[in-house]
Amino acid sequence: MNKTKEIFINGFALFSMFFGAGNLILPPFLGKNAGDLWFWVTLGFFVTAVFIPILGILAHAKLQGTMYDFGKKVSPTFSLVYCFVVYAISIALPAPRTASVTHEMAIAPYFNTSSLLTSTVCFSLVYIFVMNRSKLLNLIGKFLTPLIILILLTIIFVGVFTTPETIQTSTFTSPLISGLLEGYQTFDAIGAVVVGGVLVISMNFKKDTSFNEKKELITKAGFIAGFGLLIIYAGLIYNGANFSSIFPENANRTQVLTSLSTQTLGSIGTIFLSVLVALACFTTAVGIITGTADYFKGINNNSQKVFTATVIIGCLLGIIVGQFDVHYIINIALPALMFIYPITIVLIILNVLPEKYSSALVFKVVVVVTFIFSIPDFLGFITKPESLSTIKNTIPLADQNLGWVLPAIFSFLIANIISKLKKPA
Repeated sequence: MNKTKEIFINGFALFSMFFGAGNLILPPFLGKNAGDLWFWVTLGFFVTAVFIPILGILAHAKLQGTMYDFGKKVSPTFSLVYCFVVYAISIALPAPRTASVTHEMAIAPYFNTSSLLTSTVCFSLVYIFVMNRSKLLNLIGKFLTPLIILILLTIIFVGVFTTPETIQTSTFTSPLISGLLEGYQTFDAIGAVVVGGVLVISMNFKKDTSFNEKKELITKAGFIAGFGLLIIYAGLIYNGANFSSIFPENANRTQVLTSLSTQTLGSIGTIFLSVLVALACFTTAVGIITGTADYFKGINNNSQKVFTATVIIGCLLGIIVGQFDVHYIINIALPALMFIYPITIVLIILNVLPEKYSSALVFKVVVVVTFIFSIPDFLGFITKPESLSTIKNTIPLADQNLGWVLPAIFSFLIANIISKLKKPA
């Protein structure tokens, strides 16, 4: 019983860690556009927002190290650069987005103040909390997440059993791919490698806990967190589709979530949800800034000056970027995600696989090939699409921004064959 309780506590902690701004605002909007094809969109979203992130936790269970260990088989230099890029993206995009969501959902509907003021107040508080490592965060984490889950499950339950209007026709031509790519925006795969390592280290294991016992605990906790995410995501996507004809035609992501909570719980529910969203976003920002500062402190001889400087830079970026609206931040995040997400996905999968299928050669070949074939996807968001038409027409799935997938699979097979041939008989 004690062990079961520990598994559920850690599973709940993992769920809390993943659950941030994107997890709330993306699924209902996706459902709104998915309409009658909501199931296929949910399936695609599940792959990149649940399945891959939980594989990341399973990889941490296997490695029981830090984020650096994910890429060290490619090379130590690559792993350092990869960690730097991921942490830089984390403090420049998902962290500021928390302030943007807070403003649009919790401040703007009730107060006529600027988004710059909101982001300044948010990240001033983030700075205070990170620098003081306040115990209040633990209290917020304990009571906040259950309340958010309770309210979201209530919204989902009421929505499912409310007689809907006619579900609209989907606006997606490739619903599975649309759901898969929107899952990038949750940053959950990146979150798995960023915060998963911190969780592994910070878990309060008993001194006599063996490696295999830790592995079992982390693995089962990962499945619990994944199941929770799946229920919330599927419910919000379905309700987004269910009420698709009621939402304003040009409603953005935050407006759709707010409208959904109003349709199901009324104005009081919307107010309560707004407050909880603000707090959830705040703790997410604190977690990202703390994790990033800890990393740079660690690679600089545990320098407190480096820690403080990283926190200041992260908070300044939060204030500057966080004043923009959510839709704008999501758009500027896309090129970065198209660049780093494929590499993160292949690193997660390779680290989960048995050693006999994931030699250093396999890591090197697959990561290099994935990097090369993800370049057109990255360039597609910063240049005119016509300039890449020849490349896009040549590479399978490139039109769906998944041109790296088949080359990565093919290179994995070839590298494994070469590895087997190299082994002495």
